[in-house]
Amino acid sequence: MGHRKTHAPKHGSLAYLPRKRAKCLLARTRYWPEIKADTPRLLGFIGYKAGMTHVFAIEDRKRSPNFGKEVMRSATVVEAPPLLICAVRAYTKTPYGLKTLSEAWMKDPPDNLERVLTLPEKFNTDEQLKKIEQNLDKIAKIRVIAVTQPKQTSLSRKKPDVAEIEVSGGTIQQQFEYAKSILGKTVSPTEVFKEGQHVDVIAVSTGKGFQGPVKRWGVTILQHKGRKTKRGIATLGPWNPHHVMYSVPRAGQMGFHQRTEYNKRILKIGNDGKEITPKGGFIRYGLVRGPYLLLEGSIPGTEKRPIKLRYPVRPPKGVSEEPPQITFISLESPQGK
Repeated sequence: MGHRKTHAPKHGSLAYLPRKRAKCLLARTRYWPEIKADTPRLLGFIGYKAGMTHVFAIEDRKRSPNFGKEVMRSATVVEAPPLLICAVRAYTKTPYGLKTLSEAWMKDPPDNLERVLTLPEKFNTDEQLKKIEQNLDKIAKIRVIAVTQPKQTSLSRKKPDVAEIEVSGGTIQQQFEYAKSILGKTVSPTEVFKEGQHVDVIAVSTGKGFQGPVKRWGVTILQHKGRKTKRGIATLGPWNPHHVMYSVPRAGQMGFHQRTEYNKRILKIGNDGKEITPKGGFIRYGLVRGPYLLLEGSIPGTEKRPIKLRYPVRPPKGVSEEPPQITFISLESPQGK
């Protein structure tokens, strides 16, 4: 019997080219969904990835063969200390997209914020809020500028992460009133999300450095008697066109790309990290001290990475939004101690 060629096409989507390093550790949110709700709310949150564990829960998907049975699920712990709302920003629609109309900053922003940006020396909060209120008819979007508080976690960093989070639900007037009410205050994850709902996770994946085409694209290793190379590709392409096509697998940066994972279910939201921290703490992270979210499955990024959570842009249909019934959370030491 002769040699049977295996069908091994290149792996990896061409939709994400060029595979360059992300510009920033904190991922950008390029799109916010619109939610239909009577009361306004924030559409996102920022946390820090602590590590993974596993849980036993009662399967509540009606069409699953395991419906009603206890099943094991892998889960990711994201530490989510309260966000401080530093500013309210109003956007107006122009022919060239959204443009900032005005923004109002809180009185006495935290000193740590100076590590990220230069704050305006003098600003009149009430005057700025009044300006936004007078132009409500021109406003298309209301967003808040939120700041993380890494000092409340086990992280050694002092520099906070700053991000815009959109407010949605209700009317523009209600959204403005809500944003005004939380300006200068902290918001906890329980005020934004609830157990059982799905969220989109936006994060920068784990960096793996400069890698060859076999690891980066999954191409076949050439036969050992082949000429010149084994862990490369057999041909760079045809004579015509006279250039290497973009679809040819090449060596380059692998990992540290921004990625969005859709519809990760929140299994649990808690305020005491002790009930989730394994013996000896999470490897390369430590103890979870305060509020946390337990997400089903894995998410991009390494430990300590800032993670953005957002209301789902394409939520699954016909899935229970009830809080899952968790029977057991593993607290075993990941190092076997």
